[in-house]
Amino acid sequence: MASGVRRSVVIGEQARTSPPKKRADAQRNEQVLLDAAAAAFVRSGVGVPVRTIAAEAGVGVGTIYRHFPTRADLIAAVYRHQVEACAAAGPVLLAESDSPYPALARWVDLFVDFLVTKHGLAEAMNSGGAAYENLHASFLDRLLPVVAELIGAAVEAGEIAEIGALELLFGIGNLCAGAGKVDGYDARRMVGFLIDGLGVR
Repeated sequence: MASGVRRSVVIGEQARTSPPKKRADAQRNEQVLLDAAAAAFVRSGVGVPVRTIAAEAGVGVGTIYRHFPTRADLIAAVYRHQVEACAAAGPVLLAESDSPYPALARWVDLFVDFLVTKHGLAEAMNSGGAAYENLHASFLDRLLPVVAELIGAAVEAGEIAEIGALELLFGIGNLCAGAGKVDGYDARRMVGFLIDGLGVR
């Protein structure tokens, strides 16, 4: 078989077996939609009208439904988007900070934002909808290594007492569980006490 024919056969096989990649402009559009949806969730909760999100993103309602056919799809995508943002922030904060402990504290502040500002997100995640399956597992897969790296660097620098990444994530999550449910309860303040308590005196 001639080399040109062989090459076309290989390319044809790849086209049949590899999922099509989104174009760069389509990916950018999706990111704009997710950022707009996340901001709307902060202001008005996950039940905010789709037209409000579309207006903020500068697109038509139909564009949102092309990307996310149901509200559950949109909520799940925002959740993944926010998890990815938290995961990406860890190494950046560690590289930019003078020492690991401030990087860990700043990362925890971002994580608390994720947990407490998207009104109704936690309830949606626990609703049992098919769109939310496996999200918790992917959450741990993405964030545990990031937290472990931040903790490890701070422990090695002698700045904090040793604690497991899973322990810290669950501790923060439990402290944030009462946010918006109990008058006078300040989840961010309580998490601040936790992080302060890790510091080596």
